Amino acid sequence: MREDVAGQIATGLERLCVTPEANRILSAPAYPGIERIQAQFRGDAFDLHRHDTYALGVTLRGVQTFRYRGEQRYSLPGRVIILHPDELHDGGAATEDGLVYRMLYLEPSMLFQCLEAARIGLPFVDDPVVEDDRLAGLLLAALGELDRELDELFVDDFVSRLADGLVQHARLPQRPLGSIAWGQVKTARDYLEAHVMRGVRSQELERITGLDRFALARHFRAAFATSPHRFLLMRRLQQAKTLIGEGESIAEVAATTGFADQSHLTRHFKKAFGIPPGAWGSMVRGAQAHG
Repeated sequence: MREDVAGQIATGLERLCVTPEANRILSAPAYPGIERIQAQFRGDAFDLHRHDTYALGVTLRGVQTFRYRGEQRYSLPGRVIILHPDELHDGGAATEDGLVYRMLYLEPSMLFQCLEAARIGLPFVDDPVVEDDRLAGLLLAALGELDRELDELFVDDFVSRLADGLVQHARLPQRPLGSIAWGQVKTARDYLEAHVMRGVRSQELERITGLDRFALARHFRAAFATSPHRFLLMRRLQQAKTLIGEGESIAEVAATTGFADQSHLTRHFKKAFGIPPGAWGSMVRGAQAHG
């Protein structure tokens, strides 16, 4: 691993004084379409789950292991993790020394818009653990200072360079795309985000987009790598995750975010994030207490 990448890792760890002795998750300030965290834990931390985003990260300390596409995978410090949207995976530390890593969750549409002009589909990287110092350094530029907000101009350059880096590792040839109804799918996405706390019916999306529900579903999945239904569910769960991290009770959060009850929220939370909401809240508050 290049010295500059190793230096970025060391600087970040020293600044936060992190050790993998306790299970903690540190969340960065939100940016539209991007979530950033640092996680540290021992043993098995996350059960099988799937995101509707790309999960891109760097192992900082320890040996990271996870099941992905039928195989057990391992990542050493400095290696890059690349998980495609909607792919089942779990996560844990492979040794008793514990694990520290940083991860960036990226909405697929941000990559899609970079690649659309070249008519390249969303890049799918077969090997979820790659040794690429340049890509690791790029990710650490976004993950190096988690207490700071991302700058818009930085994000524009970051996503463009990230798209190029992922394409280099992706399965070839890239799948050519037909035209995507960008205006309609963005309208649908904005509508879902504006009405995240209630159920949205197919007829509503048909009315505001002018597409029938099946055409919209195809275009929406091509643009965002997930369905409108799952997109809405994940936005609710993201809000629930934030509220739980702020210390609200799970029962209150379930009511606030539109779930039937606490058990309904818990079931969907664990399927989406691989950990019960109570354990998530404890890890986040533990990181805040030692920040």
